[in-house]
Amino acid sequence: MKKQISILMMLAILVGLTSCQPKTIDNPTGGAVEITVVTPFRDSDGNRSNFVAAYKDYETNSGNIIIDVEALAVNEEWKAKVLSDFSSGNEPDVIFYFTGADADELIRNNHIVSISEIRREYPDYASNMKESLLPVSTYDGRQYAVSVNGYWEGLFVNKEILDACDIPIPGAEYTWEEFISDCLIIKENGYVPIACALGDIPHYWFEYSIFNNGSVSSHSQLPLLDNDDIYDNWVAGLNDIKELYELGFFPINTNDMSDEISALLFLEGEAAFLLEGSWKVGWILDKADNPDAFTVTYVPSKGIRKTTDAIGGFSMGYCITRKAWDDPQKRDACVEFVMAMTTDEVVSAFGALTVTALKDGVIPPDGLSSFAMSALAMTKGCTAMVPAVQDLLHPTARENLFSNIPNIVTGEITPEEALKESIS
Repeated sequence: MKKQISILMMLAILVGLTSCQPKTIDNPTGGAVEITVVTPFRDSDGNRSNFVAAYKDYETNSGNIIIDVEALAVNEEWKAKVLSDFSSGNEPDVIFYFTGADADELIRNNHIVSISEIRREYPDYASNMKESLLPVSTYDGRQYAVSVNGYWEGLFVNKEILDACDIPIPGAEYTWEEFISDCLIIKENGYVPIACALGDIPHYWFEYSIFNNGSVSSHSQLPLLDNDDIYDNWVAGLNDIKELYELGFFPINTNDMSDEISALLFLEGEAAFLLEGSWKVGWILDKADNPDAFTVTYVPSKGIRKTTDAIGGFSMGYCITRKAWDDPQKRDACVEFVMAMTTDEVVSAFGALTVTALKDGVIPPDGLSSFAMSALAMTKGCTAMVPAVQDLLHPTARENLFSNIPNIVTGEITPEEALKESIS
């Protein structure tokens, strides 16, 4: 009898010790769990197919079900809806979201869980990532998001239009003056020089226009309203966008059209240049009849910025919400999902042509087109890469400023008035 009691006591001790150990995810979560996931991977995003393929594999391997909430557009309206869903208790279980000032409200209200807290129970979480490259919150300095891939912003070029206009492909020393001259020739030949929807997505031209009037060291600084150097850079940059508009380089309805329509002008051979992010590479590869009719190069420079200085970094990643973390049924499933979506293989599919935080680097793809190779060459030749300054702006200030860009270019408001209205 004593022997039986001793065995039972030993089992009890072992069970107690096991319950105190950090959790791992060696086995799929028992039973089917529904995980609601909100992402920006919409149809016009080249990584949409990669995302769907990855979560379908997760469903097959885990037996769980992903409720895929696809964004219709990734703009200020989408960001506002995301925050509204959290404040009303309708948040998802996992969200792929921005990591700059946009996330401050989520962190302040304890709506998402930090990586360090998750690792206390799941020590292998994001263990394949370089710690120094995981985005750090601007609110509390902690890490919340697991990045799939970083981004760069570059100049996409329709080679067929430039060839028809007898203009050489821009290179690593392309200047603003040369760009203006080329756009004038393109316009004279009946093409739209720049595909852009200023009333919808103006921030790519905003970023580089500010960058062109500043420097690598100054770009990540916000302006003060007492006429400091950063403020002057922003005023000059906004005036440069106004100049492009007054020269007729944007589509005639740039202030009213959608970003999707403006991108189609470029894809379908009506516009020569498209300033966009690295995610557009996959979109062109997927949508274009002949991707090799396009190339990627550096954005024209002025001032002390080198043409090969680029905007890029890590601005988005997977976050697990507090609501899901506190749900015993969903916690394991959500951690397992994020880990499945951030393996070396999946990240390589997303980030082969961008930048990643993987410790071992991306798994190189085979059979790249000349268009895809141009993207790799452009990033390899970058002399500096700085993050987008818009990510430091409070969402309300950014929305106000960007919504005023159509008013700036049409002369209804000055850059100075717009800045005072948005960041005062």
